[in-house]
Amino acid sequence: MQSRNKILDDFSQLMTNAMGVAQGAKDEAETAMKGWIDRWLAERDFVTREEFDAVRAMAQKAREENEALKARLDAFEAAKKPKTRAKKS
Repeated sequence: MQSRNKILDDFSQLMTNAMGVAQGAKDEAETAMKGWIDRWLAERDFVTREEFDAVRAMAQKAREENEALKARLDAFEAAKKPKTRAKKS
């Protein structure tokens, strides 16, 4: 049996190293892109989903409180109106 060829061993080692470098470059590019996107989004004052949902819940609660207060006010105004009497002829 013939022993492994030195040229093939060297080529195999070269390809393994190249794949490691490519993987490192890919990881670095992803990190840089994520950082760029995060900065871009931060500059535009976008809100997170959690912040949006919290404000939405506060607005809904405020609407419900306003409706309840309006109903109370309408009832109060109805009770304060003077009752008109029909005139007898």
